[in-house]
Amino acid sequence: MVNMLLSCGFPSPAADYESEQVDLNRLMLRHPDASYLARAHGESMTGAGIHDGDVLAVDRSMQAQDGDIVVACVEGEYTVKRLSKRFDSVALVAENPAFKPIVVRNADELKIFGVVVLVLHPLVTEGRRGLSYVRPR
Repeated sequence: MVNMLLSCGFPSPAADYESEQVDLNRLMLRHPDASYLARAHGESMTGAGIHDGDVLAVDRSMQAQDGDIVVACVEGEYTVKRLSKRFDSVALVAENPAFKPIVVRNADELKIFGVVVLVLHPLVTEGRRGLSYVRPR
């Protein structure tokens, strides 16, 4: 349950009077039967706010559109990248300039396994939160 809304700008005296029930399943997964959670690995999407170890909520029921961050499989390798559709090709683009785009010219080489709809990004280390058991080493 969320007891108050927190201002990230100027403090709000009205926040003391606001209360709302939040269901994390509904917030994270609009289509729970067609969704899954996955853990990010690597640094290629840091510009999009996805960091190594973050948990991604992925919706398989959504049709991937140009600009979406997707879970894709190219030539048997899974990756998370921004989808860039062009007239003659499709590219999977990293959000880190150290990584080159993956250009896919043959549609049979690409399988989309869902659209990333939410990122859970810890602000305090897992050890400090007492959750070191959550992430396998």
